[in-house]
Amino acid sequence: MNIPNVPFALDDQQQAARAWFEELRNRICAEFEAIEREAGSDARFEYTPWNRDDDAEARGGGGVRGLIKGKVFEKAGVNVSTVGGAFSEEFSKTIHGAGENPNFFATGISLVAHMANPHVPAVHMNTRFLVTQKRWFGGGADLNPPLPYEEDTADFHGRLKAACDPHGADYYDRYKKWADDYFWIPHRNVHRGVGGIFYDHLEGDFAANFAFTRAVGEAFLDVFPRIVRRRMGLGFSAAEKEQQLVWRGRYAEFNLVYDRGTLFGLKTGGNIDAILMSLPPEAKWA
Repeated sequence: MNIPNVPFALDDQQQAARAWFEELRNRICAEFEAIEREAGSDARFEYTPWNRDDDAEARGGGGVRGLIKGKVFEKAGVNVSTVGGAFSEEFSKTIHGAGENPNFFATGISLVAHMANPHVPAVHMNTRFLVTQKRWFGGGADLNPPLPYEEDTADFHGRLKAACDPHGADYYDRYKKWADDYFWIPHRNVHRGVGGIFYDHLEGDFAANFAFTRAVGEAFLDVFPRIVRRRMGLGFSAAEKEQQLVWRGRYAEFNLVYDRGTLFGLKTGGNIDAILMSLPPEAKWA
């Protein structure tokens, strides 16, 4: 895989975070491809490197967009980006630690999977490391089933709680509530899915916060493939497929109207295809 060069020096923390996100991407993609093979499909990820277009003041960077369209994963994107530059004056006021200095560095992984079978939940996972005048981690994961199963929801939340508990007694409850509040569609008066965890601005102890962020990635890689394998062989009706398509419409509404990551990517010169890979391949609005 061709990984674009970053045209500026990375310090040890920045390089460690970048390396982890790229390693996690490789492991997730390998697992998704293994699931496709189990389903009798030879679908593979296609990797598209991209470089950021910048003005003379910005430092640039780029990433790799990974996309698979298969028998189980109707459309799944796994993106890693590492960029640096300067926020616009207006946008910098909305970013933690960037009020007086617009310069930033960001590296992270972002994943969205839309599934062919409506019994298999869609999912989102993102973890990132940002540097402004402050340094912090953020991210999380949330499950978005059009046909919810209590067993899947319990397993997903249980695995995230197991990742949270060693790092903070209140982490799971706090970050679960944050996800419930964040992944809410006000104009629909519904949650986007069955939740998960969401955290941001986790700063101070780099080693501890990085360890927690890695634990979140490991939890996702452990639990989501198990849920996929549990449901991917189930039959489904036309009505259940219709329910999935309508639910995808709500997912698209959230990502286009409220999602911070979408706004961040658009405001910082990210790759448009990578930013909008979160949108489903097909959706309906009744």
